[in-house]
Amino acid sequence: MKRRAILLLLDGVGIGELPDAAAYGDEGSNTLVNTAKVVGGLHLPTLQRLGLGNLADILGVPPAEKPQACYGIMREVSAGKDSTTGHWEIAGIIRTKPFPTYPNGFPPDIIAAFERAIGRKVLGNKPASGTAILDELGEEHLRTGYPIVYTSADSVFQIAAHEDIVPVEQLYEWCRIAREILKGDHEVARVIARPFIGAPGNFRRTPRRRDFSVPPPYPTLLDALSESGLKVVTVGKVDDIFTGRGIAQAHHTGSNAEGMAKVTELAQTDDFDFLWCTLVDFDTQFGHRNDPQGFAKALTEFDAWLSDFLPKLRDDDLLVITADHGNDPTTPSTDHSREHVPLLVWTPKLVEGKPLGVRPTFADVAATVADFFGVRWTGAGESFLSALADAARRDDLR
Repeated sequence: MKRRAILLLLDGVGIGELPDAAAYGDEGSNTLVNTAKVVGGLHLPTLQRLGLGNLADILGVPPAEKPQACYGIMREVSAGKDSTTGHWEIAGIIRTKPFPTYPNGFPPDIIAAFERAIGRKVLGNKPASGTAILDELGEEHLRTGYPIVYTSADSVFQIAAHEDIVPVEQLYEWCRIAREILKGDHEVARVIARPFIGAPGNFRRTPRRRDFSVPPPYPTLLDALSESGLKVVTVGKVDDIFTGRGIAQAHHTGSNAEGMAKVTELAQTDDFDFLWCTLVDFDTQFGHRNDPQGFAKALTEFDAWLSDFLPKLRDDDLLVITADHGNDPTTPSTDHSREHVPLLVWTPKLVEGKPLGVRPTFADVAATVADFFGVRWTGAGESFLSALADAARRDDLR
């Protein structure tokens, strides 16, 4: 039976501020610990058994006496705290320069170039919550047909338009136009299409969001695997973040539930070697909206799904659970937070869990997955596969 690896990325599920969090305005951020405190404790029995409670003092998730997974936390080395930077570092790319951000909106020449290219004015051009700006400008958008342009603390150029006013394919084309304009000093990490529906007072975003990212500057784990003849399949926004590079098949999903269902479906096939699924609801639905109750509920739903999913894995499978940054829903900020991320690694033949310590970079995941497949890896990171082999007493993992 062939070897398979599955990476489940819980978008925004951080586990404590990084040493440089103050430079990002994120002192005190701790997504898992603070959320647990606010909601009166988390109920995550599956993650608890794997060792999540051995990583931090999480109310309701006590340390496991004998964790079933190898467990640790990872530091982000790259400058920034956005999804692109986090995903790229997990895949082996470390950025020393952060993507540009726009706390005062985009420069007039950028906006003017975009307006000329699409043949109409824009509304907004400021940092804003994605739901609040619809309440503020959605009605004017319906009246004028002008798209709503906004940003956040992250490096994003977001374009919102009502699906009845601007067809989604046209919105995607506008995003491609913006992507071409935003180069050089203004090369933002992502241009994001934000289609929405509904009437004033009841606007809601649809699952037809698309991310138009900057291509990775050099080969990633996905490139290395695909060039070695391995099939890389993604679920969620992963292919957008890597502009499709190294990815044989991509499945876009509109929610955590859809993503988890697709992973369950794929795991029952031989249709991949490496499967990367990013579950975004923690971040988009609850972190950015400062909703700790919703965040906790999403974690509970993931934990219940994981309980059913683990027995479906094969003896030679490798499962990695981690995150790309934090998004503490209990702080005044509605933006990402500069945090460590949890790391849980499991294979069905694991005899006992083993601490993996504090990994110095997210890129250790890339090095480990490459090592697992026997693929030469020249990017950042250091493999921890030998620790897994020792814990599993399996020479065939090395």
